[in-house]
Amino acid sequence: MRPGRRVRGRATAAGLRRWAVRLGSLVVVVALWQWLTTADVRAGLRFDRLPSPVEVASEFSRQLAGGLYYLDLAQSMIRILTGFALASVAGIALGVLVARSRWAADVLLPPVEVVRPIPAIALVPIAILVFPTDEQGIVFITFAAAFFPIMVSTRHAVRALPTLWEDAVRTMGGGRAHVLWHVVLPGTLPGVFGGLSVGMGVAWICVISAEMISGEFGVGYRTWHAYTVVDYPAVLVGMASIGVLGWLTSASIELLGRRLTRWLPRAEERAGGKAGERAGDKAEERTDVRAGDRETHERATFEQAAGGRAPGERPAFDRTVGEREAGGREAGQGVEEAAR
Repeated sequence: MRPGRRVRGRATAAGLRRWAVRLGSLVVVVALWQWLTTADVRAGLRFDRLPSPVEVASEFSRQLAGGLYYLDLAQSMIRILTGFALASVAGIALGVLVARSRWAADVLLPPVEVVRPIPAIALVPIAILVFPTDEQGIVFITFAAAFFPIMVSTRHAVRALPTLWEDAVRTMGGGRAHVLWHVVLPGTLPGVFGGLSVGMGVAWICVISAEMISGEFGVGYRTWHAYTVVDYPAVLVGMASIGVLGWLTSASIELLGRRLTRWLPRAEERAGGKAGERAGDKAEERTDVRAGDRETHERATFEQAAGGRAPGERPAFDRTVGEREAGGREAGQGVEEAAR
């Protein structure tokens, strides 16, 4: 088996073991939760008031049988995807602009840096006052939450690009647009997707909070409504739904990022390359050993054939090229004297 295939097989087995460990950790947490709630444990924390996993699963199955749960999911997904898409376009564009234009950085960065430390959820009163509908205000809160991580990550990724790449393209006649599309944007993709992943997580936090404050539908609104009517199993169903939706959207961004950055070397590829190099070094060592064995054998054979040499005389195999040439010249001179 080739070293690369062996390394990939080991990486696959290691990945399966990691997933098994992750699932096992979830099972352990759920089992511990079930034991703490059924045993009415009160060790500093009052687990006797917490719904058990069985009660939460029963409430979840009841909500799945109705249509309101799916309406809330759809409403939250529309809000999060709309705000996140707008934030992605604006954040990437502004990040590239302020990183490549000193004039744009001087004009746009001061107001952006003043607003950036303000939590997006603190902008809810402004959204209520400015936007005519609550739906637009919630989308704005989601946009504000995701915009700043994306913009900052893009700006740093553009500034971290080696100037040698752009200089090489410009030397070959590439214009600003060509450099932007074929050097800047591909080179910043890893940093951009890091910002997108962070922005998605922050956007979920803020969209749920905005739904709790001013929403009429959505997972956040339904979770808060369940809390107000003291329906704790429904509260935990909402929390679990938020967690699953957040994980799915973040995982989708990471998967898209891996697909768009296939040209980057992966950890398993680097490991396979190192293993291949080690295997090549070992093959070269074996080749050198075989070559040395052949040389030793030829030396011994030649010495046996030249066994009639004078005592202390070096074998012809060890003579230098100069000695062999000198011997040839002496023989030629002897032939010339005999001819005269």
